[in-house]
Amino acid sequence: MTYVVTEDCIKCKYMDCVEVCPVDCFYEGENMLVINPSECIDCGVCEPECPAEAILPDTENGLEKWLELNTQYSAEWPNITVKKDSPDDADAHKGEENKFEKYFSADAGEGD
Repeated sequence: MTYVVTEDCIKCKYMDCVEVCPVDCFYEGENMLVINPSECIDCGVCEPECPAEAILPDTENGLEKWLELNTQYSAEWPNITVKKDSPDDADAHKGEENKFEKYFSADAGEGD
């Protein structure tokens, strides 16, 4: 098992998860984070820290797409180990539906 970041992170990117991760397995895209599944130790400390409830165990049904996306982009985006400020409009996008189709960007974030 591993944890994956889902579309609920897009345009929110709160980064509370980054602070608690003991193995620094988060990677930053322009408007979301992903987890490297091979680095994740399945400790689960990140899941309750996410205000957007965007982090889920990959054992839940229907997360195959997100496991694939996390795997792909954690290999392309820079590692992030320090929490940064969330986007100014993060709360406005919290709970919004269809964010992947509307906003996903494959561009990398700033990293550390």
